[in-house]
Amino acid sequence: MLGYVVRRICVAAGLVLIVATLVFLAIHLVPGDPAELLLSQGGVAPDPATVAELREKLGLDAPLLDQYVNYLAALLHGNLGSSLIDDHSVAAEIALRLPRTLELIAAAAVLAILLGLPAGTLAALHAGSLADRLASAAAGIALSIPVFVVGTVAILLFAQKLRWVPAGGYVPFERDAFGHLLVLAMPAGTIALGLAAVIFRMTRASVLEVAAGDYVRAARARGIAPGRIVLNHILRNALLPVVTVLALHLGSLLGGTVLVEYVFNWPGLSGYLVRAVELRDYPEVTGIVLVISILFVLLNLAVDLTYAVLDPRVRHVR
Repeated sequence: MLGYVVRRICVAAGLVLIVATLVFLAIHLVPGDPAELLLSQGGVAPDPATVAELREKLGLDAPLLDQYVNYLAALLHGNLGSSLIDDHSVAAEIALRLPRTLELIAAAAVLAILLGLPAGTLAALHAGSLADRLASAAAGIALSIPVFVVGTVAILLFAQKLRWVPAGGYVPFERDAFGHLLVLAMPAGTIALGLAAVIFRMTRASVLEVAAGDYVRAARARGIAPGRIVLNHILRNALLPVVTVLALHLGSLLGGTVLVEYVFNWPGLSGYLVRAVELRDYPEVTGIVLVISILFVLLNLAVDLTYAVLDPRVRHVR
């Protein structure tokens, strides 16, 4: 197990280096001068002196290899540069906003798992029943409704009609824990609805496939309790594809919660990325993209380690 963990960590470290290199090259290999593109407004060519000043500020006047070495050295020290708009630290702004987005995704994932996993398992164990058909239909409807529609309807119903929760905004947990949970409930629930439908459908399909296996029939023939068969023989083996799908969706949510954050006025990382793109703030854009990419690599590492726990055979795969 230890050897497998070390191998996966080394692979993840290599992927992080590749991602950092690709982010660096993406800026320097695109056609045109990045500094000139940043300063161009309405098709009007910027002043050459201003372009030269910005190139010097961004370090673009140095040789490419020196820029790359300085870039990696800055990353090792947690330095992602400063904003071109108000000169604030990009790393500090990401450190402020990233936990809010991660909290939103984590809360949605917990809700989705608590809803989708048991429902999918029960639907598979009672395949063809009325409850299975109703649950499958509900999952299909949840997948077909855009997230901004769900968010808007949630605001109209729970905030304006019933007045159970605020319509949006953000309340720091340390200032008001209960108020923080209230404003977190609707955006997390909005994301969780579609994610729970995905987990439900994948769990149902996986459980149906595993339940038809010979070893499950053999376990039933030996007289093992049905509950133990479901937990130890069916569900544990059925979780592998569910974990994969969940990880892919969570990775996409790292930069894809922008609509939810906009609808509920949640000050997270996705909204910050949209703002940076609109303002052409090169250090902010590269810093956010790099952090999201690294988090995706770390998420895949966590999935690999989860595989090793669920299926011991994975530990021996090179």
